[in-house]
Amino acid sequence: MFSSLGRWSASGSYQRLPRGPEAQKCSPEKSASFFSKMTYSWFSRIIILGYKKPLEREDLFELNESDSSYIVCPIFEKQWRKEVLKNQERQKVKSSFHKEAHTRKPSLLRALWNTFKFVLIQVALFKVFADVLSFTSPLIMKQMIIFCEHRPDFGWSGYGYALALFVIVFLQTLILQQYQRFNMLTSAKIKTAVIGLIYKKALLLSNVSRKKFSTGEIINLMSADAQQLMDLTANINLLWSGPFQILMAISFLWQELGPAVLAGVAVLVFVIPMNTLVANRMKKLKKSQTKNKDKQIKLLNEILHGIKVSLATFGVYFLLDEGNILTATKVFTSMSLFNILRLPLFDLPMVISAVVQTRISLVRLEDFLNTEDFHPRSIETKYIGDHAIGFTNASFSWDKTGIPILKDLNIKIPEGALVAVIGQVGSGKSSLLSAVLGEMEKLKGVVQRKGSVAYVSQQAWIQNCILQENILFGSVMQKQLYERVLEACALLPDLEQLPNGDQTEIGERGVNISGGQRHRVSLARAVYSGADIYLLDDPLSAVDVHVGKQLFEKVIGSSGMLKNKTRILVTHNLTLLPLMDLIVVMESGRVAQMGTYQELLSKTKNLTNLLQAFSEQEKAHALNRVSVINSRTVLKEQILEQNDRPLLDQGKQFSVRKEKVPVGGVKFSIILKYLQAFGWLWVWLNVATYLGQNLVGIGQNLWLSAWAKEAKHMNDFTEWKRIRSNKLNIYGLLGLMQGLFVCSGAYVLTRGSLAASRTLHAQLLDNVLHLPLQFFETNPIGQIVNRFTKDMFIIDMRFHYYLRTWLNCTLDVIGTVLVIVGALPLFILGIIPLVFLYFTIQRYYVASSRQIRRLAGASRSPVLSHFSETLLGVSTIRAFGHEQRFIQQNKDVVNENLVCFYNNVISNRWLSVRLEFLGNLMVFFASLLAVQAGNSMDSAIVGLSISYALNITQSLNFWVRKACEIETNAVSIERVCEYENMDKEAPWIMSKRPPSQWPNKGIVEFVNYQARYRDDLGLALQDITFQSHGEEKIGIVGRTGAGKSTLSNCLFRIVEGSGGKIIIDGIDISTIGLHDLRGKLNIIPQDPVLFSGTLQMNLDPLDKYSDGELWEVLELCHLKEFVLSLPKKLLHEISEGGENLSVGQRQLVCLARALLRKTKILILDEATASIDFETDNLVQTAIRKEFSDCTILMIAHRLHSIIDSDRYALFVFRNKPVSTEIPTEHMKHINYLPLIKDFICAERYKMSPNSMEDIFQNN
Repeated sequence: MFSSLGRWSASGSYQRLPRGPEAQKCSPEKSASFFSKMTYSWFSRIIILGYKKPLEREDLFELNESDSSYIVCPIFEKQWRKEVLKNQERQKVKSSFHKEAHTRKPSLLRALWNTFKFVLIQVALFKVFADVLSFTSPLIMKQMIIFCEHRPDFGWSGYGYALALFVIVFLQTLILQQYQRFNMLTSAKIKTAVIGLIYKKALLLSNVSRKKFSTGEIINLMSADAQQLMDLTANINLLWSGPFQILMAISFLWQELGPAVLAGVAVLVFVIPMNTLVANRMKKLKKSQTKNKDKQIKLLNEILHGIKVSLATFGVYFLLDEGNILTATKVFTSMSLFNILRLPLFDLPMVISAVVQTRISLVRLEDFLNTEDFHPRSIETKYIGDHAIGFTNASFSWDKTGIPILKDLNIKIPEGALVAVIGQVGSGKSSLLSAVLGEMEKLKGVVQRKGSVAYVSQQAWIQNCILQENILFGSVMQKQLYERVLEACALLPDLEQLPNGDQTEIGERGVNISGGQRHRVSLARAVYSGADIYLLDDPLSAVDVHVGKQLFEKVIGSSGMLKNKTRILVTHNLTLLPLMDLIVVMESGRVAQMGTYQELLSKTKNLTNLLQAFSEQEKAHALNRVSVINSRTVLKEQILEQNDRPLLDQGKQFSVRKEKVPVGGVKFSIILKYLQAFGWLWVWLNVATYLGQNLVGIGQNLWLSAWAKEAKHMNDFTEWKRIRSNKLNIYGLLGLMQGLFVCSGAYVLTRGSLAASRTLHAQLLDNVLHLPLQFFETNPIGQIVNRFTKDMFIIDMRFHYYLRTWLNCTLDVIGTVLVIVGALPLFILGIIPLVFLYFTIQRYYVASSRQIRRLAGASRSPVLSHFSETLLGVSTIRAFGHEQRFIQQNKDVVNENLVCFYNNVISNRWLSVRLEFLGNLMVFFASLLAVQAGNSMDSAIVGLSISYALNITQSLNFWVRKACEIETNAVSIERVCEYENMDKEAPWIMSKRPPSQWPNKGIVEFVNYQARYRDDLGLALQDITFQSHGEEKIGIVGRTGAGKSTLSNCLFRIVEGSGGKIIIDGIDISTIGLHDLRGKLNIIPQDPVLFSGTLQMNLDPLDKYSDGELWEVLELCHLKEFVLSLPKKLLHEISEGGENLSVGQRQLVCLARALLRKTKILILDEATASIDFETDNLVQTAIRKEFSDCTILMIAHRLHSIIDSDRYALFVFRNKPVSTEIPTEHMKHINYLPLIKDFICAERYKMSPNSMEDIFQNN
């Protein structure tokens, strides 16, 4: 039975599709027959397949080529460019006549219209035909009632009317579903086009524009504002269709009721200014981003919807003329017309408010799209000469009107030269590289650059893809070159430890690899690109000395892979300076000195000033270490084997999780969870109000039917006049009651849905905040953001509407069936098999639709993740010239989401055609029974039954649709609640709380401690046993990935222990709450974290300290002079992520924040890695002074940072402590000599490298 319904088509219209990989690439829509297209029978294959098994992405039909992002985006971009050019021409003409002409922006709306006008007109035509056909049904019903009133001998005309009614409603169904199909897909294409344009614009934003729009704001444009535009497009035809339907209805009502219909028009005129007030209120709420904006507007719209136009019309009809008698023909024809009026009256206010909201979104989008683009016009890239890079009297700023950051640069860099750029924090080193890239605004002078560029940023940017793709970065695989790059960048040992080698997926921002590994991958990406010029922004600061030497020897130096390339290296490693061809010393944005190492050392004091951190003897030994770089003897094979292999933190070998797509039905417990959040009181009040609303509505119609029947048999006009007022009063009272029930239902629904949204959002936030670190390292941020945005949007705005509509339709269907069966008892014989078919179709549809919706939800996350990832790495992408490749990737992920949306839209249309067809059969069956009844049935009963049958088509359709919508949208509740059952961190507060003064000594003790990131992974730390004395400075060094940062994570219980314990001042930290523990520790992280806001807010988020205290810590961190130079001083605005500060300055701000919040225990995790040696030494002195009574655990690659540790230095090797004491006599027992020998011997023990080699030989 279902199979025949599912394959409505002529022979051959249901196509057999190819199997295998090609099957998913073709959609049978284009090759399907006309009837199959109209009934969507070509989609039955997906529905049947989804019923048999959970659908996967490969099962879905691909988009038609014209609907894909690959076609839509370029066409729209072309129209937008035309609009921009036309606007520029208009502005030129205006400015020639009026010097102060108002600047007009290019119109996004006009560009959209020019792109989609033909399909929008097509959609409008479908809507016109559907609306016209909707008014044909009441006219045919009127003829049927007249037929039943007079019962002529030629009864066949009654059957003709019944058949005509069936044909009309079926044609309306087909046309309406075509309208819905094209309408929804067109709105999705508009969203796709806008997202594509936003993405492209984000890649091309100038630095001035990037200051105006934060990453969060740009993502919001792509998600919220583009979605708002899509939603309006889906309903835009209601702006003209609503008034059109209202005018048509009034026209037909005039024919039935005459001037009395003007009363209804008066009600509508009253509604219009109310809608205007609502729209204005909506605009204010939208601008202020009030949380309950849509809830309040919906409540007002429900109140307006409760006004009964029919009451006013019928009342005036009687009052105009005492001879006006209400007949069955007038009653039920008018009631059918009023039912048609109901939808535009309900929808029009919503569309008006949506227009207001969308106008705000359009303004925001236009503001963004019309901002200044990045144009590296300041650089002459076609320069032909002797130099690779040349600056001539060049000055730069981050914006055209800003203060110059780089001033009067005169630099000539020969081709193939190795250039070091050195200077203190904030001197302009990274800015110089940005100027070479064209990222800064040139204020004056000439800049020349010859050849392609590769860029390694100071904070390594890593993509969420496999490691190999991160290195290739879109280039063709060349096996030999690739292996050479891996070997040179010291990545081969890491690949041995990764679970899938170079096919291992790296998480967002490289969360599942260490900082040093991220920098080496970033460097490998640059080396593999084969560029002419390499801009290296301090890539050696994040790696240890041993790895740093290898990178310099095999990549950067005179014998490395880049030996013939032009290399500009920003560095704080002064021991490398003798190996440079040219040294540029930056000071306050100017080139203080430039020349070779010997020239600068002999002619100027600038280099000497930078080397003040070392003693004269240390400098001599530093030069000796340089010779070791070039001529280093091979150590014992055994030691090399031990030291080279474990570069990767074995305990952190986990892959990024793909978003899980649930299968099967949504559990009732999910719906129950929403109802609990809704509040059971509000649930039952909601049921009561809607039950009352439907009962009163049925009562009204029955009252009118009885009234018409009584009027037909009323012979005494005086008696008719007497009862007329009574009838009208009761009808009016019923209308008032229904209005009260509608308003009450709207209020109850609003209160309950707000409570549910708040509760579920609070639970989601609470669950996310309690999740362990490992969750965020294995789950892309886009997946989490998707739940807070799209899924919460569905819960906030849609789910309660679907519940209300389903409840209303359920009560409406039950009431309708009871009324029809009461009038036509035989109707029950037809309703039973039809209801069976309804549920059969629903079962097949829900299984497929639910899974398609889940796939669509999962496909949204990559869109957000890719967009966020791009915004973070935009400088790197532009430097490599890969903008077009990333634009193509964006089209790929957007297209995947569009495929799911397309299949979802078609599945809905497939369902609607079949459900409405069954409803049409019910109308036909009721009509046949009415004609068959002959004179035994009153015309009033005929009118009542047919009008209800016409309603049941829509009600049953909505009933099944909304039941499906509830289940499919409950997926959002399921996704929001998904984190509830995940493993959480330990409680924030526990019953056992430490003393308020704890810790007062700062004694940290590790007792046989071991930890792992996950139960199925190896140990990240093992057998750690050491104890610090109070007020001691402990140095922690080790190779990249050795477990240094894991050690600090364990102290904060970000990673929980698997054995042993950590004791602080006699208290096992595993026995107290996380807030009590973390509130007593202080850390300066490896990656400095700043927030958008003032500098004062970043230093003192809780506003606990005075300005004097803030200035004091700024002075200690050597930031005071810099802050004094800022126009707003402490109120200086920090951009998102601190992007308007150098990385070194960000680290110093974090250090200042830690100095304010003085705790007994301080952890420094590479806190000064991006700071020059002079500032580093000054900061170290400040730390020693200010934290002299504290315990300090210092993780460092720079051994001089920890060389003055009091009595202990913990060397972490292979996740174990190798030694906790470093007297000279014990040096030979340390198995970590490649890391320490060059620096320790020279700086602490004044031992030559050769002497260190002697120790090895004698071992």
